[in-house]
Amino acid sequence: MILIIVTIAVIISFILLAYKTFINRIVKEKNAQYEAEVLHQKKLVLENIKAQEEERKRIAIMIHDDIGNRLNILSLWLNNLDTQGDELIKKNIYNQMSSLIDASRSISHSLYPVNLESVGLVLYAEELIANLSHKINISLQVMPGYTKKDIFIEVQLYRIIQEFTTNVLKHSTATDLWIYIKDGLQNTRMIISDNGQGFEYEQVKKGMGIKNIESRIKSMNADYKWKKTFLNKGSRLIIKIPKHNEFPNQNSSD
Repeated sequence: MILIIVTIAVIISFILLAYKTFINRIVKEKNAQYEAEVLHQKKLVLENIKAQEEERKRIAIMIHDDIGNRLNILSLWLNNLDTQGDELIKKNIYNQMSSLIDASRSISHSLYPVNLESVGLVLYAEELIANLSHKINISLQVMPGYTKKDIFIEVQLYRIIQEFTTNVLKHSTATDLWIYIKDGLQNTRMIISDNGQGFEYEQVKKGMGIKNIESRIKSMNADYKWKKTFLNKGSRLIIKIPKHNEFPNQNSSD
């Protein structure tokens, strides 16, 4: 009788152990499948962002180098044109030409930051701040030790600053906006905040502005968090970009 009980106990223990092993294997396979799917989605986001930036860059360079240069040449010709005393016509045409030159530069700049690769993120962001100084007070604080990043990363950071600022100007009553950038041992941190009325993330997370920002953050394999500032006045975006990015094959053409 004892032998039968022991035998049954051994069999039950073996069945339980086999079942536990089977369950653990299923869970492990599910986790591996989930991680593979997450990685696949991240790569799809990255490729989509890179394709968009490449097309934007192509159009922006065409506008900047071709159309912009042609307009400048026409402007020079017009300036030297003998209008036989009709200065009013000459002035009107010259003003229109200047407006076209400014418009082409603005379109080129908004499509792709053509000169960012040569001047770097900090100087390019300072130029954006100067251009918006008549609309909102923007403070940029870059901590000592910040080093220039891969062009793909810097383009995404600039785009996020640009998108965040545009959203604030469109939807907020903010008068001030702050940008903080710091290099750490493990990651690069960027914090953007404003003193507007803030927003409920769950209500606006489907908006194109938020989607564009979050897509660019994900393309850098970065962590992020939206927060309300003190007394719910304004919004704050905290981004942490790992030093050793998961997608290292990004080059200057992206």
